Amino acid sequence: MTSIDWSSLEAAALAARGRAYAPYSRYHVGAALLDDAGRVHAGCNVENASYGLTICAERGAVMKMVSEGGRRVVAVVVVTGGDEAGSPCGACRQVLAELAGDAPVRMLAVDPAGQETQRVDSSVDALLPRAFRGSLVTGA
Repeated sequence: MTSIDWSSLEAAALAARGRAYAPYSRYHVGAALLDDAGRVHAGCNVENASYGLTICAERGAVMKMVSEGGRRVVAVVVVTGGDEAGSPCGACRQVLAELAGDAPVRMLAVDPAGQETQRVDSSVDALLPRAFRGSLVTGA
């Protein structure tokens, strides 16, 4: 079992948030995940004028993990701005359900100085109850 260094994950997600490309929504998001090999993978949202082509931070981090040889998410941190912590969207929840099982998910909101304004701890199963999972996860 990989131990979770929440401080490192939070720092990686916050740093990734600073690299977000969000000229349309101005809603900058950073995500970091820990894989079962103990590696941290971070991603940020990347918007596009054709809005459906936008990639969320969480999915970006998962794709990075897989491209670097990872297959299992152990923990996730998502950092957004404002007073209330943002939650992964439906598409991100589904991608996490496939590769994260019931991993813990920490959602943080930060002010412009990067100081935490809200923290919400949850899990993939709580965010997407009764998730559809493929046979690779369920073993069916």
